Amino acid sequence: MGIVKLAMSTMPIQGMSTTYSTHSIITDSAAAGTALATGNKTASGVIAMDPTGTVSYETIAQKAHKKGMKVGIVSSVSIEHATPASFYAHRPSRKDYYELALQLPESGFEYFAGGGFNKPKGKKGDQPDVVEIIKGAGYTFVEDMEGFRKLSPADGKVVAVNPVLKGGKSLPYEIDRRDDSISLAEFTAKGVELLDNPDGFFMMVEGGKIDWACHANDAVSSIRDTIAFDQAVQVALDFYNAHPDETLVVVTGDHETGGLSIGFAGTKYDTFFQKLDGQTVSYEDFDLLISSYRKSTDGKGSMEEFFPQVESAFGLKMEELSQSDVAELKRAFSESMKGKDDRSKDQESFLLYGGYEPFSMALTHLLNRQAGISWTSYAHTGVPVPVSAAGVAQDSFNGYYDNTDIYHKMASAMGL
Repeated sequence: MGIVKLAMSTMPIQGMSTTYSTHSIITDSAAAGTALATGNKTASGVIAMDPTGTVSYETIAQKAHKKGMKVGIVSSVSIEHATPASFYAHRPSRKDYYELALQLPESGFEYFAGGGFNKPKGKKGDQPDVVEIIKGAGYTFVEDMEGFRKLSPADGKVVAVNPVLKGGKSLPYEIDRRDDSISLAEFTAKGVELLDNPDGFFMMVEGGKIDWACHANDAVSSIRDTIAFDQAVQVALDFYNAHPDETLVVVTGDHETGGLSIGFAGTKYDTFFQKLDGQTVSYEDFDLLISSYRKSTDGKGSMEEFFPQVESAFGLKMEELSQSDVAELKRAFSESMKGKDDRSKDQESFLLYGGYEPFSMALTHLLNRQAGISWTSYAHTGVPVPVSAAGVAQDSFNGYYDNTDIYHKMASAMGL
């Protein structure tokens, strides 16, 4: 894995943003999304409303739409997940997936794309199908590659769902993506094509699976999805370069996840990033291999028998591991061979595996350490996040400020 110059790192303005919510130094995506979308702090779990969940905040996307601009919302996770929902919906709880999805057609926004819907028929599966409601509201709904590629402005309002959906109705991790799956950059480019008009457009594009990979402490999957997101950024910058006097591109994170750091006690001042080249699948797809092996052996398989799949997926060789590494992996493998209800649930197990598949976690942690990478959490952290900007009013994004200020800077540039 060579060093890649990210497009977002070449943008002329670089700033930093704080991300805390009303109740915590460490925010969640709902509160952070609300801050970016509305300029208001709120409590974790709340979507574009005040901390009590009783007062709605108008979003920058809604204001832009009122002004006559077209609006697009794109994400590599489900389209009613916390961050995308914060731009078009209002709910006291981010877990109200069905109710959030119902607000998608009510928004009238012209383009929604990426992941699918977590609860298309409600929590109990007994509600009207949200996809049919979306179609009934006049949206063109596509979920196949050919249909997506044929989309044109003549199709009107569009909801485009990736043909391949993984856990949480998300896009596959970039490391796992095959030719039958649409990239985040392709979704972004299609958005530019469909939204471009004389009155302008606003598009929010989220690389949500970067966050998910960091929750699972999977450095390689995070890196690959970051590069995929950066390719979407390049699409935006290409549009900016063609229309420099009327375009603003802003890139930021809603929070940091996992406490990722370059540096590990065992590698001291050295890094060995070339070791990351050995990983060929995400933890998510490797979990499926473990599950299949567990079922085929009735939970009585051996790590030695399974290890060829480890070598293929992570580039790790048993004979090159230390005794302590092998012991750590065997412990995790033993846990993975148990049914979920039979696994250890004590504090030590959570610190080791974070509630994820134990053997996958042990392997990614081992590979990360060998490369000189470490993590502090399976959750978010409170550290500031970078902000990059290019275009109209770009200088206002210089410096150090709060995430609510990003909304105000964008709104000012857009004349809202």
